[in-house]
Amino acid sequence: MCSTGRSSGRISAAWETTRSAVVETAFPRRCASCGRRGVWVCEACKAQVQRYTEPWCARCGTPVSFGRCRCDELPAEIAQFRAVGPYDGWLRAAILALKYGEETARARPLAELIAPLLNTLEPWDWLVPVPLHAKRQRDRGFNQSELLASEMALDKGKIVTALIRRTRSTPHQVGLNAAARRVNVKGAFAVVDPSVVVQKRIVLIDDVMTTGSTLQQCAVVLLNSGAAQVSAVTLAVG
Repeated sequence: MCSTGRSSGRISAAWETTRSAVVETAFPRRCASCGRRGVWVCEACKAQVQRYTEPWCARCGTPVSFGRCRCDELPAEIAQFRAVGPYDGWLRAAILALKYGEETARARPLAELIAPLLNTLEPWDWLVPVPLHAKRQRDRGFNQSELLASEMALDKGKIVTALIRRTRSTPHQVGLNAAARRVNVKGAFAVVDPSVVVQKRIVLIDDVMTTGSTLQQCAVVLLNSGAAQVSAVTLAVG
């Protein structure tokens, strides 16, 4: 009887164990908020994390407990939007540690927070991480949105990392008001191969939505290329 399948399984398990050990050595777990070692988020900080929960607005994902939805603040090109919670406390610290502290091992536990939100959206075909400009990605060494997408416990065939690209390098959005953000990213994206976008239902993945300008511009080029629908999921709302 052929044992190739069992051997492959043992090799994969051994590789994952080795990978986990290397990651834990290079990036030991620590709570992003209080710094406690051994955990990505300690129980005390976890209890303080504000997470959006149902019931919420079917389009913008704002909990009904907020008293009003935020559909008027969501770009018209985005069919549905979901986020884990507000850009505050532990969630904010964890995003900053991933993005600027090079703690890339955080991508997996953060992705585990996003993944369940996909089940609350209308049916979709592809996950597409918001791209960085090639120069910025070289400087940083990674694209945090791509890491999040690739770590999601989903069919990897549904993650498309090179569908859209940045056509020009833009200044950081931090510190810009809503109008300046819109101008900053206008026309900064393009679809790599429009023929593969037609009639696809796409979900954009990013770390934070502040004004929605970046998500909007990504959605514009996808819809102009024939996408059937564009939604978005982020870790936080700024």
